[in-house]
Amino acid sequence: MTQPISLDIPHKLGKAAVRERLDKGIGKIGALMPGGGAVSHRWDGDTMDFTVSALGQQMACKATVFDDKVHAVVDLPTMLALFADKVRAVLGTELPKLLK
Repeated sequence: MTQPISLDIPHKLGKAAVRERLDKGIGKIGALMPGGGAVSHRWDGDTMDFTVSALGQQMACKATVFDDKVHAVVDLPTMLALFADKVRAVLGTELPKLLK
């Protein structure tokens, strides 16, 4: 197992608005994957557990909504760990867009 990617996305929206925007936009992450990908998600309290499947691999992810930020953690499978810096850069750019 590789070191997970972890990042915080600040917001000033309130938890309910963040949850609504994440629900509506989480599927867009699949389109960012080379060749496309599938995204499934479910909520457990203020934490969204979601899986991104692409290139025959699955990334297990969590996004926990706080009053002032969303804390995201992505566990990359070993095969995708080579692309960790690129994945981190894409997430850092694209996840904040889901909150707009």
